[in-house]
Formats: sequence, structure tokens, C-alpha cells
Amino acid sequence: MKKTLIATTALVATAAAGTTVLVASPASADVERRGTCAGATFELNVDREGRRGFEVDADIDRARPGSQWRVAIRHDGKLAVSRVLRADDEGELSLDTFRRNTPGKDTFKLTVTPAGGKSCSLKVTVR
Repeated sequence: MKKTLIATTALVATAAAGTTVLVASPASADVERRGTCAGATFELNVDREGRRGFEVDADIDRARPGSQWRVAIRHDGKLAVSRVLRADDEGELSLDTFRRNTPGKDTFKLTVTPAGGKSCSLKVTVR
């Protein structure tokens, strides 16, 4: 009887773990794009937050420490957020925003511009 109880408990725990993996898997549906600009790497991440909307993250790495960058995120062509940011001592900076889901496709565009340099951009479209 004791062995049957242990086996049943192990089976239930295994089934529960499998369910957890299935529930967690939609988080891997995030969209990520990368590019380079003025020697730095920049990245746009769009993470679906259920039906509510999207967490949108812009990151720049390997920029010259202390350099200034204009970082702008557009959602469906409309400016969502724009800031001039300074790279930290490690050459990193980031800008995050939350955007509500709109009917149909949602298109996000990240534009980064180093001070005195040319703009670089990435675009992500999600359904």
C-alpha cells in the first residue's frame, strides 16, 4: 500500500510539472530583434502580456560609456516614448514601456540615434 501511494504521488507530481511547463511556454513567444549602430548593439523586445497589451523593452549595449542616445519607440506609427539617455559606465542603457493591445496587428519600431550620429531602427510586428 505504501509503495502504491508513493508511486501515485510521484505520478501526480510529474503530471503537475508537465502542466506547469505547458502553461509557462507562451512566455517563450516573445519577439526580439537586434542590430548594431555606431559600434553598439541595440535590441527591441516585445513581450505579450495576455490580452492586455505588450511590455516593450529597448536596450543598448557596448555603447561608449557616457555617450548620449535618443531612444524612441513607436506603436502603430504613433510615438509611444522618446528620451535622451546616457550610457552607464558599462556602456548600457534601456527604455521600457507598456502598450495596450490594438485591433489587428501591432507594429513596434525602435529608433536609436547616437549624439551627432545617424539613426538606426528595428521593427517588430505581432498579431
